[in-house]
Amino acid sequence: MTETFGEYIRKLRVQQKLPLRKIAAALDIDTSILSKIERNEREAAKEMLPILASTLEYPEKDLEIYFIKSQIQEKFGALKHLKEGLKELLKAYE
Repeated sequence: MTETFGEYIRKLRVQQKLPLRKIAAALDIDTSILSKIERNEREAAKEMLPILASTLEYPEKDLEIYFIKSQIQEKFGALKHLKEGLKELLKAYE
């Protein structure tokens, strides 16, 4: 399995040399909540994506794609027919 969204956020934050408190303040959450998100003990909300992208100076599109991939992997990765289900879903967006 790939790294979780929280682990990905932590990696980006560390690369930017940003403390937890700066990202947490931008998100208007407590540092303990952000720490739990980074440790995959709590889920990030999709509403956080634009703020995270801006604060981490990272493309919002790339962050959103990783968020989607991580959510699908975590929630549905063990299903035998995941690939077929995703194909059906994508048809609705054509």
